[in-house]
Amino acid sequence: MTRILPVEIAVQDVAGVRIALEQGAARVELCQALGLGGLTPSAGLVEAAVAVATEASALAFVHVLVRPRGGGFVYDADELDTMVRDIRTARALGAHGVVIGAATDAGTLDLTAISRFVEAADGLDVTVHRVVDATPDAFEAVRGLAGSGVRRVLTSGGGASCRAGLAMLARMADDAGDGLEIMAGGGVAIEDIAVLAAAGVDAVHLSARGRALRGGASGPGGGVDGFDETDAATVRAALDAARAAS
Repeated sequence: MTRILPVEIAVQDVAGVRIALEQGAARVELCQALGLGGLTPSAGLVEAAVAVATEASALAFVHVLVRPRGGGFVYDADELDTMVRDIRTARALGAHGVVIGAATDAGTLDLTAISRFVEAADGLDVTVHRVVDATPDAFEAVRGLAGSGVRRVLTSGGGASCRAGLAMLARMADDAGDGLEIMAGGGVAIEDIAVLAAAGVDAVHLSARGRALRGGASGPGGGVDGFDETDAATVRAALDAARAAS
């Protein structure tokens, strides 16, 4: 049987979870504030997302981003402690995986922090996010995750987009060992999916965002009107492209 390239969708609400389920995505990265690159979602959102996935018998579906703020990935002691607590909370609420990452002052992966996160996840799937693309050498950063307990790594191959990092993604996929999966993410367009599949990556990741204007005016102090939402047509097109590439 031909294997269909798994597609992960970054979502920031229950509606996005439902769309990803209906269209056949492999899983979601659950977060908030996608415009900032994604931040840790609320406990209520995690609980609701898990309930929807459980109802659909999708038992490995909800992977929670744990990122306490925007900006870079060098965290102080309080931030690291908060992240550990958020991982434990996500696990207690029934999440199926967590998405994490941290860097040292030198810009390399903070493997000590990542080890703490893996321990706190206590058996959940662990994905390391695109912090690897912010390191001086993305290839060596990914190599350093082998045997760490991390299940997969989300990366653009160190490039500004997956297209730009395609050659490196192929090299990473060929080199990955100890069960480490390479998931391509970063500026993924529908037409990129076949090319990424041919490069040998294990999965692709995209946010499939549209813009909603419902909810009324934000008023003074409420920010801009409207908000990002998951676009069902884009998710459908991504899944169709993944099937066609398999």
